Amino acid sequence: MTEDLNWAIGGEAGDGIDSTGKIFAQALSRAGRHVFTSKDFASRIRGGYTAYKIRTSTDRVQSVVDRLDILVALTQRTIDENLDELHEGSAVIYDGERSWDAEIPDEITAVDVPLKSLAEEAGGAIMLNVVALGAACEITGFDVAYLDEALEKRFGGKGSKIVDNNKDAARKGRDYVRENYDLDLGYALETTDEDYVLLNGDEAIGMGALAAGCRFYAGYPITPATNVMEYLIGRIEQYGGHVVQAEDELSAINMALGAARGGARSMTATSGPGIDLMAETFGLVATSETPLVIVDVMRSGPSTGMPTKQEQGDLNMTLYGGHGEIPRFVVAPTTIDECFWKTVEAFNYAEKYQTPVYVVADLALAVTEQTFSPETFDMDAVEIDRGNLLEDDQVSEWLDDQGHFRAHAATEDGISPRAIPGMTDGAHMSTGLEHDELGRRTEDTEVRVEQVDKRNRKVETAKAEEEWDYREFGDEDADNLVVSWGSNEGALREAVALLEDEDVPVRVISVPYLFPRPDLNEEFEAADDVIVVECNATGQFADVLEHDTLQRVKRINKYTGVRFKADELAEEITAKLNEEVPAQ
Repeated sequence: MTEDLNWAIGGEAGDGIDSTGKIFAQALSRAGRHVFTSKDFASRIRGGYTAYKIRTSTDRVQSVVDRLDILVALTQRTIDENLDELHEGSAVIYDGERSWDAEIPDEITAVDVPLKSLAEEAGGAIMLNVVALGAACEITGFDVAYLDEALEKRFGGKGSKIVDNNKDAARKGRDYVRENYDLDLGYALETTDEDYVLLNGDEAIGMGALAAGCRFYAGYPITPATNVMEYLIGRIEQYGGHVVQAEDELSAINMALGAARGGARSMTATSGPGIDLMAETFGLVATSETPLVIVDVMRSGPSTGMPTKQEQGDLNMTLYGGHGEIPRFVVAPTTIDECFWKTVEAFNYAEKYQTPVYVVADLALAVTEQTFSPETFDMDAVEIDRGNLLEDDQVSEWLDDQGHFRAHAATEDGISPRAIPGMTDGAHMSTGLEHDELGRRTEDTEVRVEQVDKRNRKVETAKAEEEWDYREFGDEDADNLVVSWGSNEGALREAVALLEDEDVPVRVISVPYLFPRPDLNEEFEAADDVIVVECNATGQFADVLEHDTLQRVKRINKYTGVRFKADELAEEITAKLNEEVPAQ
């Protein structure tokens, strides 16, 4: 990999950190550079440390690293929080005219720029972050003109004067550094002719839903899932769909259930606390055999936990949550682009098997922006499978002797015929109580067994019909096997490269299907060491795999609220390989 640049801006929540970082990320992507971002933000509207980090290269980057080259520090805490990542050759941009005296180590280049004063000259102090972007452009050899398109996208709706003022602010920052400093830190950001798409996991889920034909979304704002709804607003209407902001999570899933019963492809998205609240209706979705996609964007728990921090702690809830035994599918994208494709698959599974489907992402996937070639999201490759949705002339084939529609017919594969309101002779009811083939409540023991077995047969049918595969990389012949799920894949890919440099061969399996999931018995038997990597304290996926394979595994667990980094994982894997396997 060619040398990359790591840039960050930090300050207080409410200081425009996120929008500033996104402007710079968009400018870099428009210049044909790959981008991978990381955010650290407090669980409050204003106040508390927040930061936005960008790693950029002409090669693809898929992880954050423990190195920071350029830091825009709006507070002393920003410097203190990042001291361990700064190095000789790093530069810190700060505003010496402000009331705080920046404490910067001698080996770090301090670049004092009157950010606020220059912003006021350009039209308003609010643009001080854009002045800092201009200063960063000069230090890194990045043409400030690349900021123009990003500034137009961000402020175009506020009028040309605001856009022009921001462009002027960026140039004032550039000119100040150029005229007052003679810096040569060795940075020269190359540009290419490539044109990349920049998006995060929540946006990819929203885009996948639209591509899959989703026409109704109901949700309640909750970090870090809110961006799914924000992406759909203004877009889904173009396809005849609707977004409803419900009063709470219970209402959201009930509205989504109602739309799905009416025949629309329907979805809701939330995080762990919302999944808890949706659990009762989740059971109703399953027993009524209604196709519904439920997105869980995980965050630190339990309870409200740390809403803006990373964790993969909801696995057990999505696999087993709900009263009674509930058939379901659980799909967990492992990359941002896979958030798109797995969402499409989820809608197909939901309708094909008339079963609720969880799409399980995590905060690290949701809020991270990454660059992709436009061809990554080939809409022509999207396939829609609506399953056993009947045409009007087919309904009569599924009527009983009295002319009633058998909505829950106990078919051999467990998948019943599906009629939606308005179909001739298709009218039916599906009670949440146990029911017979007509959907009418019953406590008949034989019918109870028949319906339970019928619902479970759908999952067995899916296991046989679909490919519940995994993605593999690293050394396929290595005796050391690492297994992961969720957002850890990118960091693992780069960790493998670091381990190769140390002559440590590793085979990595990244699993996007949690239920049904691939059979890994052969892979486990072939390995001398198996290590499971996940962001939780108890090793929930490791427990599942030990149950599946009857083989003990080693575990790398992180539950600090911060995602894995590539160099960190390389060190952890090396250390684990030298440990004994835990006793049975």
